[in-house]
Amino acid sequence: MPNDAITPFTLAVPQADLEDLNRRIDRTRWPDAETVDDWIQGAPLAKVKALVDHWRHRYDWRRCEAMLNDWGQYKTAIDGLDIHFLHVRSKHENALPLIITHSWPSSVIEFMKIIGALTDPTAHGGKAEDAFHVIAPSLPGHGFSDKATETGWGIPRIAGAWITLMRRLGYTRWVAQGGDWGSVVTTAIGAMKPDDCAAIHVNMPLTFPEPDQLKDMDPFEQAAAASLVHWEEKGSGYFKQQSTRPQTLGYGLADSPVGQAACIYEKMWAWTDNQGNREDALTLDEMLDNMMLYWLPGTATSSALRYWESSASGLASVRLVIPVGVSVYPRETIRPSWRWVNRWMPHLIHYNILDRGGHVAAWEQPALHAKEIRDCFAKVR
Repeated sequence: MPNDAITPFTLAVPQADLEDLNRRIDRTRWPDAETVDDWIQGAPLAKVKALVDHWRHRYDWRRCEAMLNDWGQYKTAIDGLDIHFLHVRSKHENALPLIITHSWPSSVIEFMKIIGALTDPTAHGGKAEDAFHVIAPSLPGHGFSDKATETGWGIPRIAGAWITLMRRLGYTRWVAQGGDWGSVVTTAIGAMKPDDCAAIHVNMPLTFPEPDQLKDMDPFEQAAAASLVHWEEKGSGYFKQQSTRPQTLGYGLADSPVGQAACIYEKMWAWTDNQGNREDALTLDEMLDNMMLYWLPGTATSSALRYWESSASGLASVRLVIPVGVSVYPRETIRPSWRWVNRWMPHLIHYNILDRGGHVAAWEQPALHAKEIRDCFAKVR
């Protein structure tokens, strides 16, 4: 088989793996309950027990498996790793190819409610000229992409792999989008300035205020700066652990489905636009679909390596000269103002502040996010 072959991938998890999951859930040794009446110490025991009870007795993995297979899954070897990706082509002529990259702790499941709107806009309030062919790869070490067995799979290497993927699929003009790590990868693609990438759009823009911009901040900028301080003081524990000791963290999460689920559940509560309960933004089934893409392939450690690989360089503002679009959601941690963004992205073709939505905007607010993507890339069609 040629090294650049693209092969269909059908997901068929052995029933024995699902039975093993159930046995592990049944044998869970639960921790003591928190000593507070909120989430400040982490995911509350009663909440996690309710999630796991649904997982054990009512959740249907085969439904999710069928959905993934219906979308169209593929694998291809790039730079020594088999990369898993969804490839959903639009029926509309002149659809624009779009590579969209997921975040952590999510997966391609993050796009479950947006693929239809992007590929078939006429069925979702859009026009035929809004259509995209959607390519959604799983980051290395996530989902059903291969796990790296050596160091070196940092963000630039992933960005280069995504460029290779789009060219291998035969696309000669395309755009890229992402949030969280998807934003980091998409920004790296923009920094590389491939001739065939017409523009990028991000919903967690990597732009931070310079010292002179911290003076005379308006109320929006003051709140944005406070959000970064709060994250550093109260919300960055996961980042520091995964950036320094991902291997140690992996032993517990790879062995305990409840441990893995609770870790993701807490972040889904903290980072989404909800009214106090995680289920205000996503259903239990939606969250469990995503958790299964961590549990079944055992990616607790390999997904955490993204942080370790990037810890040396850190996250900093990146100057981009290609066309860029930015969407700012109210419950995102990084919410830069237009002037903060424009300093680093002088060719800003779209900037919008939304009134609802959080870290996984495509999942939480699919109609809004689809419109943001359409409006941005309409400028370069």
